[in-house]
Amino acid sequence: MARIITIANQKGGVGKTTTALNLAASLGEAKQKVLLLDFDPQGNAGSGLGVRDAEKSIYEVLSGELKIEDILQTEIVENVDFLPGNRNLAAMDAELANEENKNYFLKDVLDKIEKDYDYIFIDCPPSLGTLTINALTASHSVLIPIQCEYYALEGLSQMLETIQTVREALNEALSIEGILFTMYDGRNLLSQDVVRAVKEHFTVTIFNTIIPRNVRLAEAPSHGLPINLYDGGSTGADAYRKLAGEILEKEV
Repeated sequence: MARIITIANQKGGVGKTTTALNLAASLGEAKQKVLLLDFDPQGNAGSGLGVRDAEKSIYEVLSGELKIEDILQTEIVENVDFLPGNRNLAAMDAELANEENKNYFLKDVLDKIEKDYDYIFIDCPPSLGTLTINALTASHSVLIPIQCEYYALEGLSQMLETIQTVREALNEALSIEGILFTMYDGRNLLSQDVVRAVKEHFTVTIFNTIIPRNVRLAEAPSHGLPINLYDGGSTGADAYRKLAGEILEKEV
């Protein structure tokens, strides 16, 4: 059975999608069977894997128009399957507003396929609406990327409060996979201060791996490739391989 991990932070630009697709690809490289779900109406995870403007997406599955096998893209990179998202997902908040089980739609879908994978990653939008709540309800844990900047601390507090609320109301088994520092620049005192402050003030798991600010990592999505295929020798690729190693060690 898969370990289902939501990658979420209500702040945008913190490296959620970069982490989702590169962690999935790195675990695929390590011979794990992985499913990546793009649950963001912007569809950026798809773009980063060379899938642009998907006409059919997880939206049509949630709305009952299609079955999951109708949209599943297999082996998009080594050992990684993909479920695309698209702009239609933006309507889900309104469409599910009056549904009695509105927070369980995604869980019902993933329950049918989790036996086929070692890991399922859900890339969430930068908000705490119905999509993110559905993802948290369906997941075993949450990975929280935070950019090494001042406002990251405020966003982290809000995210942890949301996780606690979901745990109490919808998914008591939900845990925190870990906090992941992204866009780290060791020459920048602010980056160092943010890492120090989080370690001092938050008593949650923090990954040892820190994702550096890296040009090759930033370039890779425009080529439709994860970093391990775009430039496997870069510091960005090395960092995500290390993160994948940490994830695997937790399962031993």
